Amino acid sequence: MKTILILAGQEIRDGFRNRWIIALTLVLAGFALSLTLLGSAPGGTVGASALLVIIVSLSSLTIFLLPLIGLMLSYDSVVGEIERGTMLLLLAYPVTRWQVMAGKFLGHITILAFATVLGYGLAGGVALYQSETVDSEALSAFAAMTGSSIILGGAFLAIGYLISTCVRERATAGGIAIGVWLFFVLVYDMALLGLLVGQGEAIGNTLFHVLLLANPADAYRLFNLGGFDNVATLSGTIGMMADVKLSSWALGGVQLAWVIVPLSLAALIFSKKEI
Repeated sequence: MKTILILAGQEIRDGFRNRWIIALTLVLAGFALSLTLLGSAPGGTVGASALLVIIVSLSSLTIFLLPLIGLMLSYDSVVGEIERGTMLLLLAYPVTRWQVMAGKFLGHITILAFATVLGYGLAGGVALYQSETVDSEALSAFAAMTGSSIILGGAFLAIGYLISTCVRERATAGGIAIGVWLFFVLVYDMALLGLLVGQGEAIGNTLFHVLLLANPADAYRLFNLGGFDNVATLSGTIGMMADVKLSSWALGGVQLAWVIVPLSLAALIFSKKEI
């Protein structure tokens, strides 16, 4: 465990040195604060808690932003170090390859969590300051949204490692990472919508929900926009969630599986990779 913590600490120091942490925090805080200030108007119009409006808005933003950030942090973590020759130097020390993978993931997820908690927390604090009363259920939903956003970023971190261990060139990894982001965030839902329009009756609810959970971004959307009744009512997903037979805990487990499975595959491939 000590070795993993040392490797994670090195990744965090690199994040500070390369200004990754500062840049991510500013980006997330900037977008979140913008949505907070702009979201107070509809909240007052419909009589909903400002924090609930922010949860709906930030959930939509997170689906685009956190996966891209996760992939950009991790896509060259393995192949980039192999190209630079630093991976051979690192493996010359008494450290196993799975410890290298675990240390990198722990360091990157810490960077991502720090930026997300600080950025979203600042927006949540402004919303609470503007609210006349504190809605405990809305506060719980906001905390769950922040935590699941970190898990979503972790899922794409893991996918980025998987890409990085499967290719031989950093440029190839970058191109695949962008393609993966476009597929899961944009193309997948459009293809699913087209399938529903063309073959809606043939698919059925069960297969439709399985297809949704096959995308980490959609699993995140289901968890946040349907896991809490007040958020589901505001976002308009209350009808769809009535057909979903999974609890919030099960949806959270699906999100965690999207972290564990790609990360385990990446560690397995890396353990057998010739350097």
